[in-house]
Parts: sequence; structure tokens; C-alpha cells
Amino acid sequence: MQLDERKMKILQAIIRTYMETGEPVGSRTISKYSDLNLSSATIRNEMSDLEEMGYIIQPHTSAGRIPSDKGYRLYVDTMMLEKDREVAEMKELMLEKTEKMEKILMQVAKLLANNTNYAAMISSPQIRKNRLKFIQLSQVDTLHILAVIVCEGNIVKNKVIETEDELDNEDILKLNILLNTNLNGLAMEEINLATIARLKEQAGIHSQLLNDVMDAVAEAIVGDEDLEIYTSGATNIFKYPELSDSSKAKEILATFEEKQQLVELVNSTMEQNSETGIQVYIGEETPIQTMKDCSVVTATYELEEGVQGTIGIIGPKRMDYEKVVANLKTLMNKLDDVFKKK
Repeated sequence: MQLDERKMKILQAIIRTYMETGEPVGSRTISKYSDLNLSSATIRNEMSDLEEMGYIIQPHTSAGRIPSDKGYRLYVDTMMLEKDREVAEMKELMLEKTEKMEKILMQVAKLLANNTNYAAMISSPQIRKNRLKFIQLSQVDTLHILAVIVCEGNIVKNKVIETEDELDNEDILKLNILLNTNLNGLAMEEINLATIARLKEQAGIHSQLLNDVMDAVAEAIVGDEDLEIYTSGATNIFKYPELSDSSKAKEILATFEEKQQLVELVNSTMEQNSETGIQVYIGEETPIQTMKDCSVVTATYELEEGVQGTIGIIGPKRMDYEKVVANLKTLMNKLDDVFKKK
């Protein structure tokens, strides 16, 4: 027998409250849920029906109810369906947003290079101080688990994890409840060793799998594997005699092609971000070894709270700093508007 919408809402309210408190849940507690708008008497009748149907049980005669295994199963299956839809919608939206962003950032890099006559770079925006929205574990086969990790900003990361032991649906159910009850809404710095140790203890024989999931969560929250760098105007360096020496020019061009050192520059800029968001590196101050004969001016742009990226101009030490800083400040203030209008 399928539950109607009202019974389903009451069951969900009982399970969520019990997961938060660990105490049997009474009708008066459920009646306080604002979206139900039901009297305690009505809720008692519905709870009696749910008990007869096997979704909740009454541990003591005078106590409230707690979820049964059947109740947990329905709750998790329903939640998983909702999360599957949510993840699919997020992925579609993020794909569209990523394509749109890529075009804008390429245009920005080209504009900066043309306006300054120097080389320009811009990184894709990354979420800083990210928080975990939810984790969804599902079975690929008996020895592989797919972890779908959704972070703030609806960033979706997938990770296939190999397991040492075979798991069944009940094992996956318990791990999903354990992870989401304890970790949702937390930033990585808030997930300390004590939290992980407690979760591993509760996971019992599946502690190693939980450890692997936590590694995947850390990678999703703080990893920069999706960081993209867009560049333009690298050949502008040939316009300046002090940089046009064949060996120097070759090194600088290689840096723009390989981009790994540019990723390190972005990370360095984010770590040292000043109040103005502008950083000026002259000669030996530059974090990139191949650009010790250059000056590098970077700025941090922000599209929304916590979503940041880096813009950079690379040129000779005798660059027009005033013009470069003015260009970067203007772009920092306008990039969000530019993106929204596209």
C-alpha cells in the first residue's frame, strides 16, 4: 500500500526528528512542523495508521514512535530518487553554465591582452571555503561504490570507490544515513580527526570504506583538478627586447602552454589575497621561476560570495603599472555583471 502525501510528510518528520534527537517522537512534536498544519489528534491517527502499516514502532507503551527498518527503507529510497533528480538537474545546469563561462573568460583574456599589449591569463572561478550539501552512495556492483558528492554552489563530484568486502543495500542505506546526518552543511576544516574517528567507529566493519569516502569528500571540497586557465597574448612578449631573447621567450611560452605553473600562481594569489584583491610581483618576487625577468600583476575576482578566480597580466618589469592595475580593477568590478548579461 502506497502512502498518501500527508502520511509521507509525517513519516519524514518522525524520521528527521528521531535522527536529530535519538528520542521517540510524539504527535505534539510533529504538530510543530509549520508545513503540516495538522492538529495533534489528526497526527496521532495518522501515526497509528503508520504503525499498523509497519513504518514506525512504539518502543514503550507511553512513549512516542521511532522509525522501523521498513520506514527507514522508504525514507532513503524516496530521498535517493529525489537526489537523483536533483543531481541530474544540477549537472545539466552546470554544463550549460560552464560552456557559457568558458566563452566569457576567453573573451576577457583576449580583451586584457589587447588593451595592455602584455600577456593575459584568467582562471575559472572556484568555490572557496566550500561546504558539503549531501553525499549519495550507490552500488555499481558488489565490489564498487559510486559516491556522488554535492557541494555548495551545486558543484557535483563523482568518485568510484573499490570496496574490500561485498556490501548489500542495507549496508549502503546505513552508510548514507550516517554520512549525511553527521556531515551535511560542514566545511572541510570543520570535519576534524575526532569526527572522522567517531564515524569510522560507527561504520564498524566498513570503516575502511568510510575512510575512502572521506578522502573523496576532501578531494571534492578542496581539490583544484577542475581549475581551468585561459590565456591570450603570449606572443606579445616578443615586443619587448628584454624578453625576446630566444631562451627566455621559449620558457615563458612553455609556461603558457603547459599551465601547471599558472595553476600554482592562482593558488598563491588566493592564499595571499589582500583587501584590494591586487597583487604585484616584480622580478624575483614572482612565484613562477620562468617569469623572474617579468612583472606579474594579479587580481582576485568574485562572482558571488565565496566563488572566486584570478586574473593576471604578465609583461616586462617596465610595464605601465597604473594602466594594468586600472584595467584589472575595472574588470574585477564588472565581471559579475558581464557574466549575468551573457
